[in-house]
Amino acid sequence: MHESVQKIKESIIEGRHKEIESLVREICKTGIDLDTVIQEGLIAAMDVVGQKFGAGELFVPEMMVSAMTMKLGLNIVKPLLTGKAGAPKGTVLMGTVKGDLHDIGKNIVIMMLEGAGFQVIDLGVDIDVEKVVAKVIEIRPQVLGLSALLTTTMPEMKRVIEELGARGLRDRVKVMVGGAPVDAAFAEKIGADGYGKDAAQAMALARSFVGL
Repeated sequence: MHESVQKIKESIIEGRHKEIESLVREICKTGIDLDTVIQEGLIAAMDVVGQKFGAGELFVPEMMVSAMTMKLGLNIVKPLLTGKAGAPKGTVLMGTVKGDLHDIGKNIVIMMLEGAGFQVIDLGVDIDVEKVVAKVIEIRPQVLGLSALLTTTMPEMKRVIEELGARGLRDRVKVMVGGAPVDAAFAEKIGADGYGKDAAQAMALARSFVGL
């Protein structure tokens, strides 16, 4: 691995956000393939962060700092991309279901997904079934992520999946669900394609859905 790419990777893993921008700018001046910077530097770093988080070696605050560090670097590389270099791994639609205004967990998942190379469209919070379905039709994402923190709003996830089925859209998009009261048994019961107990698992799940 190029030494500068390794430095970028280490900076993200360690959350050294103050130095990431200068590191990325410098390596971009060398003429190195930008896809290498993204794949072996930015995305590879977030893979390690996800693994460390899953193993209990990192906690949410550290993971968030790493994700923000990655985004700072990605923001520099994105305007320089042409053609297929750095093409998104897939599109993920994310939202917190109707009646629920919590978004911290959702936002962490979004940062992890972006770090893994996905294009993520954030629908926000308190999203009703009709809006979710309309966006699935409009955007045609590979993955739909639904979040809920309140047990009273969990049935909204089932309503979304049922409506996708009623509209003949269910086989077009993989649905993953998550949130504090959600578990694998509930995900299976409502017909979701998967359950992510945390951001690292959600990222791994999304990658598996697109064959990564």
